[in-house]
Amino acid sequence: MSEPGPKQFDEALISAYLDDELTQQESQRVRLHLEDCAESRALFEELKQIRKASMDTRFESIPDDQWDERPRGSLSRVFVWVGLAVLLVTIVAAIIVDIVDPGELETVLKIGFYGGGLLVFLSVLIDRLKTYKTDRYRGVEK
Repeated sequence: MSEPGPKQFDEALISAYLDDELTQQESQRVRLHLEDCAESRALFEELKQIRKASMDTRFESIPDDQWDERPRGSLSRVFVWVGLAVLLVTIVAAIIVDIVDPGELETVLKIGFYGGGLLVFLSVLIDRLKTYKTDRYRGVEK
């Protein structure tokens, strides 16, 4: 009967052996260890089963219509379009103000970018609040 090998044998070596990522010398060392250590052999078999299961797993391709990131509600659509329009008008106004009165340029940029950015942010916030109750990933922890 074989005796168990050293307790501190590196599991990463066993995993690399399974993935055929070791040098010939390292592979031979792992192979000899697996012959002598029942605990490491059991770990090797478990890793082999996990690897096979993960390689055999197929994932469904999600239809493109489920990836739609456009605003969902009419109010959020209005906010995003008005916000984008404000940002565009700000750019045009900044060009005109820079020519006419450069001293007011900073004020125009602040008002326009803060206002437009706030409207776009509100559109996203509205969508998130609407979908919060039905969010299936809400309780998932990292």
